Amino acid sequence: MRLWSVHPRQLDRQALVACWREALLAQAVLAGRTAGYTRHPQLVRFRSAPDREAAVGAYLAGLADEADERGYRFDRTRILTPATPEPLLVVTDGQLEYEWRHLLAKLERRSPADWMRWRHAVPEPHPVFALVPGPIADWERPRDAPA
Repeated sequence: MRLWSVHPRQLDRQALVACWREALLAQAVLAGRTAGYTRHPQLVRFRSAPDREAAVGAYLAGLADEADERGYRFDRTRILTPATPEPLLVVTDGQLEYEWRHLLAKLERRSPADWMRWRHAVPEPHPVFALVPGPIADWERPRDAPA
């Protein structure tokens, strides 16, 4: 499961669609509607929110907004607690940078045109996140040491 901290406009088609599916799964976990994935590390940030269902709803709304921009049809009726994608959570600049490098590596392999478009760009956070200084999140499971 990858719930990207990166702004949905910077995701390629595959990442946007996968993120939508995975965020719907996260929503089901947080709502107690499934027994799977309950210990997934990326759920920590949603569980720490004052209103975790609104936080994941806002996250999903941000993905759906980008889908609308691209002409995709994400079913917003699947969002249990619709909320405006405004900063409800925080993400550190270290976490955002880590995810950005991870995303760029994926784009280089599967979406060369997107990689060319974004390779020199600065990552932006999903609208649900306020950006703060800091390292990679404690819950992240990096494959390599941070640069």
